[in-house]
Amino acid sequence: MDTDGDAELDFWSFVDLAGRRLSEEFGFPHRLATRLLLTLNRASAIVTYDLESTVHRPRGHSWSAFRLLFVTWLAGPLEPGRAATLAGMSRAAVSNLAKTLVADGMMVRTPGERDGRSVILSLTEQGNKAMLDIFAGQNERERQWASVLTEAEQHILIMLLDKLIAGRDRFDVRERS
Repeated sequence: MDTDGDAELDFWSFVDLAGRRLSEEFGFPHRLATRLLLTLNRASAIVTYDLESTVHRPRGHSWSAFRLLFVTWLAGPLEPGRAATLAGMSRAAVSNLAKTLVADGMMVRTPGERDGRSVILSLTEQGNKAMLDIFAGQNERERQWASVLTEAEQHILIMLLDKLIAGRDRFDVRERS
């Protein structure tokens, strides 16, 4: 089996190899769809890793912690289930992260009004102040990433991604929460 020098593969040559082999050897007909989703996932992973490693880890937080802090900062106080939905996380992840963020003094859990088991997550004064600093770093890095595209290209990409996301209604798509 010829793997076209797989020791020398980079991401793009792997995508080409995958498309060719999946189509020619295995008969999968949707080569462009595979390339699109591989590229989309790769772009998302690269940007997320960059934001986490340059903005969040140096400030002592993970990408997941930032997402929970971010939605609580802007939309809170929130019940954990609502925070999970807005952050695109599982309820279990929110519960575990909230414990850490409470211990770090960034967040508080107060009893909810619905029943004896419900809680409300909100940021402390320390958490609110930290989010101003954290998001300043995040927003500058976002600007740097976005500047690779013209403003018109940014709008087009947003429109296309919105269309792709809206298309999930055609499928039985499960989302985290």
